[in-house]
Amino acid sequence: MADSGNRSEQVKSDNQVKKRPRYKSDSDHILKKRLPPRLPRRNNDIYITNKSNFQGQLSRCEKLLNEGESEIIIHGLGAAVPRAVNLALQLKAKRPGSVELSVNTSTVDIVDDLEPVDNEGDYETRTRHNSSVHIRVSCSSH
Repeated sequence: MADSGNRSEQVKSDNQVKKRPRYKSDSDHILKKRLPPRLPRRNNDIYITNKSNFQGQLSRCEKLLNEGESEIIIHGLGAAVPRAVNLALQLKAKRPGSVELSVNTSTVDIVDDLEPVDNEGDYETRTRHNSSVHIRVSCSSH
């Protein structure tokens, strides 16, 4: 019986998930995050952030649709993905039957710079992946 206890401990250690390294600045480098790549900016593109006022973003989308825009595209990146989805669902709820949503997800490569604290260190760049969502909001009746 004592042998089976050791076996379960061994199975646990073999099945542990290896965590990917976190990109943090250490004492030798300062982490500088670059801006994510953006699609070409058109009048009907709405880029959602967590820092912007949600009601302001919602009223901007409604204004575009009321002014005759047949579709708008809502873009959300990383932590702003749920906010972008919520915004699209709010638009659909305010215009029942006249709004259709088409959702695409993707992964975006984001580059971070590690700048040395002193002149003797080396500059480094690291790439990380972030989720993104692109929601096409089509309005059939204006």
